[in-house]
Amino acid sequence: MTKYHFVGIKGTGMSALAQILQDLHHDVQGSDYDKRFFTQKALEDKKIKILPFTEKNITSDEVVIAGNAFPDQHEEIAKAKEMGIPVYRYYDFLGDLAKKYTSVAVTGTHGKTSTTGLLSFVFKDFAPTSYLIGDGTGSGNDNSKYFIWESCEYKRHFLHADPDYCLITNIEFDHSDYYKDLEDVFSAFQELALKVKKAVFACGDNEQLQMIKSNVPIIYYGFNEENDFQARNVKFLNDDSGTEFDVYVRNDFYGHFKITGYGNHNVLNALGVISFCNYMNVPIELVQERLALFHGVKRRFSETRLEQNDQVMIDDYAHHPTEIRVTIEAAREKYPDRKIVAIFQPHTYSRTMTFMDEFAEALGTADSVYLCDIFGSAREKSGKLSIHDLQDRINGSHILHNSTIDDLKAFKHSVLLFMGAGDIQKYQNAYKEALNSSPM
Repeated sequence: MTKYHFVGIKGTGMSALAQILQDLHHDVQGSDYDKRFFTQKALEDKKIKILPFTEKNITSDEVVIAGNAFPDQHEEIAKAKEMGIPVYRYYDFLGDLAKKYTSVAVTGTHGKTSTTGLLSFVFKDFAPTSYLIGDGTGSGNDNSKYFIWESCEYKRHFLHADPDYCLITNIEFDHSDYYKDLEDVFSAFQELALKVKKAVFACGDNEQLQMIKSNVPIIYYGFNEENDFQARNVKFLNDDSGTEFDVYVRNDFYGHFKITGYGNHNVLNALGVISFCNYMNVPIELVQERLALFHGVKRRFSETRLEQNDQVMIDDYAHHPTEIRVTIEAAREKYPDRKIVAIFQPHTYSRTMTFMDEFAEALGTADSVYLCDIFGSAREKSGKLSIHDLQDRINGSHILHNSTIDDLKAFKHSVLLFMGAGDIQKYQNAYKEALNSSPM
C-alpha cells in the first residue's frame, strides 16, 4: 500500500484518480482551495481526506501527484522536491497506470467526458474494468483487465500515454491559450494516433479525423454512408424517453438502439461506443441494454425540475461554441413546447476572445440569452475584454448577476439552460434560493 498526496485533489481528473487509488487499497489524501467544487461529494463519500494547502501536508512517506493547474513553485510541490520524495504530474501518472491494463483512451475536442462515461458504463458489464471520467468519477477494480480513461488534449497532455485503443470523437480548434490554430491541434491528435497500439475509433463525419493516419486499423463511425458504422433512421422521442436509431455496419443492418439523451452529438457518442464494443466482441444485447439505461455524467445536460415555476433547469459544461449550439439543439428536441433561455458563463478570456463571433451566433439560437461575467480559471486571471463585449454582439441579451437573479422567474414553462465550465452553479443555487424564499 502506498500513501498518495494529491495537490489539487478537487480537479475533475484528480478527484477521479484519487478514487481509483483508494479503491485499489492505497492510502489517499489531498489538498485544495477551501471553495466547494462539484467533485467534492464523491471524495467525501469515500472518506478521502481533503486538506487546505500547506507545505506541512508533505511528509517523507508520501508519493505526490500534482494537478496540472499548479506550477512547480507551489509550496507543496516545492517542498516535496526539496525533500526528494517522488512527484508525478497527473498526466504522467495516468500514462504509467494505463500500462498495467489493456488501455482505452477516449479523447476529442468535444464529447469525451460523456463518451468515456457511456463506454465505461457499458463495458464494465462485459469485463472487469477500472475507469476515470472527467466529471470527477473514478472506479478501481482489483480484477481489472481494462482501463478506460478520459484523455485530455490540452498542452498535448494525452501524449504522455501509449494506449492500446483510442476513441476520438472530433477535432476542432480550442484552447487558444496554447494551440496556435486548427493545424496545431490536428498535429497533436495525429501524434497520438501514431502511438496507439491496436486500433483507433474515429468519427468519420469530422473532416479532420478523415485525414488522420495510423499504424493500426481505423474504424470510422458517423451518419455518412462512407463510415464503417452508420446511424440511420434517427428518431427523437417526444415522450421525454430519449432517442432511437438503427446501426448499419458497412451497409448491413446491425441492430436497433435506444439512448436516454437527445441531439445528434449523443447519437454519435453512442455510435462510437457501439463500434468499439463490436470490435471487442461485446454481445449486442448487452450493449443495447446498457445504452438504454445510461443517464449521463455529471454536469452534462443534468436536469432539475422547478415545480414552483414550471421550469426545467439544465446544468451543462458547454464552454465552446459547438457545444453550446448542440446543447441548445438537444434542449429543443427534448422540450419542443418550451422556450429555451440560455444562461452562459464564458470560460477563460483567451477562448472568449478567440470565439467571440461564434459564441454570439451559437447563443443567438436560444429564445433569450443571459450572460455571466467571464470565469478566468486558475491559469488565466484576467484579460483585455469583458462580458459586455459579447453582450454587444447578441441582440436583446442581458447580464446576469446574483442581484438580478429574480429576472429568471419571468420565464414560466421554460428551460433554463445554464452553461459553462467555471462556477456557474453559484447562479443556479442563487436562483433556487430565490424561488424557495418567495414561492410563486
